[in-house]
Amino acid sequence: MAPAVRAEAGALTARGERTRNRLVAAGEEVFGLRGYHDASIAEITQTAHVAQGTFYLYFDGKRELMRAVVEERGHELRETLARATAGVTGRVAKEQAGFAAFFTWMARHRGLYLIVRQAEHVDGLVYRAWYRRLADGYAQALRGAIEEGEIAPVDDVETLAYALMGIGDFVGLRWLVIEKRRAVPPRALATIGQLVQRALSPDARELDATSVPRVPAEGRV
Repeated sequence: MAPAVRAEAGALTARGERTRNRLVAAGEEVFGLRGYHDASIAEITQTAHVAQGTFYLYFDGKRELMRAVVEERGHELRETLARATAGVTGRVAKEQAGFAAFFTWMARHRGLYLIVRQAEHVDGLVYRAWYRRLADGYAQALRGAIEEGEIAPVDDVETLAYALMGIGDFVGLRWLVIEKRRAVPPRALATIGQLVQRALSPDARELDATSVPRVPAEGRV
């Protein structure tokens, strides 16, 4: 993947880094409000309080700025989740802490719901990387929890990671974007906790094999 910005971040002065950060924040705000195609560089630079010509010292155009928004906010999200779960004991408890942290962070960055989805059509690589990087770290942590006997084993850990990510994605979408709430309601968080406890608990009984639909060999991936 090509660099998202024209200058290496480490080569920027402190002032240049602040200017670039303002542009990224302004891009997140304007893309989240207008959508990628209706957003203009003029509005982005006005929001960032910089001259329009300054924009091109850091980015070649809107596409590179969108990439920077998605990549950097994705990194920030992953770090936030890691910090929120670092001191928590037990995988189920970590899941609950992670969901709570995810919803709190997304409440401050709800425009990313639109930005990431539009990125699929603007830059498919950065769109796929948003989910892949989340899923890779998530699956690694889940594998470790399975090996430690903290959660029930599954046939495909990556699928488990994406399934849990889907819960967070759509519950957040429901309350933070569609309902425009400031936070996900406690009852929704409690329900997720109940679901995670039942699904991941190592004490949960395995499903009777006869009750699980069999996938024809030719339909398996």
